[in-house]
Amino acid sequence: MSDPSSDLSANRAELRETYARRFAGHEQRRKQVWQVLNRHFLERWVKPEATVLDLGAGYCEFINSVRARRKFALDLNPNTVRQAEPGVEVISQDITERWAVEPASVDVVFTSNFLEHLPAKKDLTHCLQETSRILRPGGRFIALGPNIRFAFREYWDFFDHYLPLSDRSLAEALEINGFRCEIVIPRFLPFTMKGSMPTHPLLVRVYLALPAAWHLLGRQFLAVAAKA
Repeated sequence: MSDPSSDLSANRAELRETYARRFAGHEQRRKQVWQVLNRHFLERWVKPEATVLDLGAGYCEFINSVRARRKFALDLNPNTVRQAEPGVEVISQDITERWAVEPASVDVVFTSNFLEHLPAKKDLTHCLQETSRILRPGGRFIALGPNIRFAFREYWDFFDHYLPLSDRSLAEALEINGFRCEIVIPRFLPFTMKGSMPTHPLLVRVYLALPAAWHLLGRQFLAVAAKA
């Protein structure tokens, strides 16, 4: 029988090495893009006095720049602690366990390009149930991720993609787990920031203002759902 603590340490090391390699040389560009995404799009669902949790926070680009009263970053990756700016509370744990967050204490749970890394549908169900547990009544879950309907070729180019999701399958999973979908955009952002995604702040603002561009270039869905 394997040692759970050894398995957890191995998982942490694998996460650290994988993302250090994947994001090398792109840190500043990603930071700029997320600042614009937050200010000019995502913060319409985040009030300044809100408590926000970033699920699978990774390098903390979203949670560092979003304006909120209290901010949590939940991720097993040890680099998350190093990347989090002052004021961001890092919760380093396996997300398949009960999250170290009080019930009904969070206004918004956000996740980007994380759900597809879950090993199985039961793990997605666990994440949605934990999200519901920690959200206040009427709190929101906001999810970005590659849409298998429009990125079925590129989807498997990443070694750590396991769970194929579309805007439709995620919406159904949300509704099964007690959420009410408010907005589901099948095509929103391009598949990655290394390809057709504009990265200059002005170009990102132009892209966000042109839904026609989303339809041409978008391979990621955006879903916003409220706790019922």
